Amino acid sequence: MRVSGLAPALALAFFCVPALAQDKTADGPTNEKAQKTYKNAQQLLHERMTSAALDEFKKADKQDGGHCHPCQKQMIKYGAELGEWKDAELGATEMIADAQGDKETALAHYQLAVVLMNEGQQKHKEELFARGHDEITKALAAVANFPDAIFLDGRLLAFMKQDDAAKARFEQYAKMKPADDPTHQRALRYISDPELARARMAPPFAVTTLDGQHISMDDLQGKVVLLDFWATWCGPCREALPHIRELAKKFQGQPLVILSVSLDSDEDKWKEFVAANGMTWPQYRDGGFTSPISKMFSVTAIPHTFTIDADGVLQDEHIGDASIEGKLKKLVAHAREMQPAQPAATVTAAAPTTPPPAK
Repeated sequence: MRVSGLAPALALAFFCVPALAQDKTADGPTNEKAQKTYKNAQQLLHERMTSAALDEFKKADKQDGGHCHPCQKQMIKYGAELGEWKDAELGATEMIADAQGDKETALAHYQLAVVLMNEGQQKHKEELFARGHDEITKALAAVANFPDAIFLDGRLLAFMKQDDAAKARFEQYAKMKPADDPTHQRALRYISDPELARARMAPPFAVTTLDGQHISMDDLQGKVVLLDFWATWCGPCREALPHIRELAKKFQGQPLVILSVSLDSDEDKWKEFVAANGMTWPQYRDGGFTSPISKMFSVTAIPHTFTIDADGVLQDEHIGDASIEGKLKKLVAHAREMQPAQPAATVTAAAPTTPPPAK
């Protein structure tokens, strides 16, 4: 199944948990009626009835007088996922009203800015980016040393076509992060090409694969990337494996990197499966749906693939096995045209060797 468009949750996954956060850890609302409603909302989530769950989180928040922080977090998350922007904005606005201290205030304004940026991308309305920039200004007034807010402001300014101001923000951010940090690399790319800051870029990440390769999303500039989320326990994934293997064979030696990301929790079983099935392209084990890379790409079902062009822009997303060879051929042809002016990083799809010790 092809996913129409690319979920706003991708951007939210990238931005919503800054290091500044000191989250409130309440189990739920304090009002007795609200507690029952909140519990029902959680059950609806478990049953994958997301829209109904969102309604119940809103109801629980209202029953709690608009002070249910866990409800507001869910309103932001699922409001954005479902495109119910009023709900997401309400959750963030109530967080701002209840914020205590500079850190909570900064984080709450930041959360609203994230919502507004994602809403602006979906609706193509510049005034939403301007509102987001205003929220970041308030966040930085509360806490000046807030790297994630500075980065987000760079993107908002880029969407507003204020490229010089956007570059200044990305330069400020780059100075705050070590050179080997994936988001440092992303900031440098945005400085050199602000147009990319307006694109739906794949989130920046870096992994060490089974055979010891270090792969960073932004080091792959100039190469097409196919991210393949799977697991040994997933029947449809095993059925799709010959298709992925055939793609790896057909595109060998071309500017294409296939990175398979396993959601297996059993490392030994994963290694044995990879070796037994001749999976000679780069392999990485993320460990589950709540693990870092899976959360970053909002993966909730597998097999799940993301096609990323040579600039790092997300092009296609598919759940289930799908015919993507035609799209890959077009993107690879474009990547070849880019190569003389933009040399690509070298990533070798070598056969698995003895892996480094597990972290």
